[in-house]
Amino acid sequence: MSTAPRLVDLRVGDINDLNSVVHIMNRAFDPHFGEAWSSSQCIGMLALQGVWLTLACEGEALVGFAMARAVAGDGELLLLAVEPERRGRGIGGTLLRSVIADARDRRAERLHLEMRAGNPALALYRAHGFTQVGQRRAYYRGLTGEAFDAHTYAMALTD
Repeated sequence: MSTAPRLVDLRVGDINDLNSVVHIMNRAFDPHFGEAWSSSQCIGMLALQGVWLTLACEGEALVGFAMARAVAGDGELLLLAVEPERRGRGIGGTLLRSVIADARDRRAERLHLEMRAGNPALALYRAHGFTQVGQRRAYYRGLTGEAFDAHTYAMALTD
């Protein structure tokens, strides 16, 4: 019986991985939209209860990550990024499925996310069961001051 090759290895990340995480985020998120978090924002978030960081590695190379949290029955995907040259290989889906499983393990009943309208990652999230539940008009500000709507999505984690 043959098994499919493993796309990436996942491991738990921590504050020691933040330089690499921020590097990937800066490469993966278009700077025009101003979506990348700073190192200090990541440090502050990791210090909060219920937050975890999952890293996707190919050998020793970090190729993607996801940061999420689960508190009081609610889960939230905070960040997910994959190195641009490694997109389209299923790494984002692997990370997302891991976050979903981890949120369930942490007793979250719903998983939420928010992203800029027009973000091409929408197809990934919809394929995994997320549906739009809200919108915040002119929520994000790009580098030039241009406003972008935020869309919120959710999926149920319980049957």
